[in-house]
Amino acid sequence: MRETTFQVKSHDSPLSPEEFRKLPRHPIHVVLDNLRSAFNVGSIVRSADCARVQKVIFCGITAHPPNLKVIKTAMGAMDYVDWEYCPTTVQAVDKLKKEKVKVVGLEVTDASKPFDQVDYPSPIGLVVGNEALGISREVLEMTDEIVQIPMWGFKNSVNVAVAFGVVVFEVVRQYRDAGSLILDPCEKKNL
Repeated sequence: MRETTFQVKSHDSPLSPEEFRKLPRHPIHVVLDNLRSAFNVGSIVRSADCARVQKVIFCGITAHPPNLKVIKTAMGAMDYVDWEYCPTTVQAVDKLKKEKVKVVGLEVTDASKPFDQVDYPSPIGLVVGNEALGISREVLEMTDEIVQIPMWGFKNSVNVAVAFGVVVFEVVRQYRDAGSLILDPCEKKNL
């Protein structure tokens, strides 16, 4: 039996919503390339909030607010994530590149590098693709880098929301190691 006592964190940030919205964000722009499942989108939004990303960009057929499935699955995180809608992923990536944002695609290809063996720039655009078709070829050709999560099972990929969570927290870990991690808002002493 463990001798130490600890508390499970069961509450959201102790900050007010207004205080939280003023906090700085990690310079990560999440680009959703025609995701089919509103549930996956809501899950990505929730993870994006937890990683305190700069923005989520919903593209093409990707469900976005006021879609109730997205909002419900995000469990309130939509209120704390900056977002925009762009008619095409090509337009979204082109806009980021014009703003000098390096764009990384998360896709299984023969040219992909393992996600944990890449140095992620700041700022970064992180593109995740359609659950069945992946990131479109046109968008992949626009990316500066393509990364993948190594797979050892029969299937060649994990759920898109899971994949996003794995990679976004690797990016945040690298920012932490480089000394640019944004402080934990749950620790009042850090503010």
